[in-house]
Amino acid sequence: MVFQIRVTLSGIKGFYRVYKVNGATTLYTLHKQLRADLEFPQDQLIMFKALSVTGDVVGRYGLFDLGFGTADQMPLEKAVKAGADSFVYFYDVTNRKSVNITVEGELVGEKVLPDFPVLAESKGPNPIEFENGYVAFEDLPERQRHLPGEEEDDDDEDFGDEEEEEEEDDEDGKEIFDEDEQ
Repeated sequence: MVFQIRVTLSGIKGFYRVYKVNGATTLYTLHKQLRADLEFPQDQLIMFKALSVTGDVVGRYGLFDLGFGTADQMPLEKAVKAGADSFVYFYDVTNRKSVNITVEGELVGEKVLPDFPVLAESKGPNPIEFENGYVAFEDLPERQRHLPGEEEDDDDEDFGDEEEEEEEDDEDGKEIFDEDEQ
């Protein structure tokens, strides 16, 4: 049995990863692959919080038994049969850093894969870049979405005067002001 899963960040349209995963793959093996692919820290406690279709918690799987078993003894297929439709994967429990994992379904007729997840699709940089201030184009507010060379709307008060100021720059391209001159 092969599943397709999608890894996303809450509220961010500019990031996702799609994996094909053998149903026998444990959550711990999935964790190791995500940690390697997404450059998550290696020295943190992890946890998979399994959620049903309605959003109810149906399991918690970590490095230690949290009442539902451990991540290294829980195959993805078994978690799905237990009612997990999605997971919140905390790759850093202490700092509450997580990604969302949605089980998109079983891939019927798909060749059985090895016991590690295979990356099928990718969009955007790794999650650490979003923490460092990266904003994907589709995540920008509508008023800021324009491509280089496109004219901006004149109605936009935030950006209208900046172009005029840039034209008055000195020969080096930058003017330096003292605090009292402004």
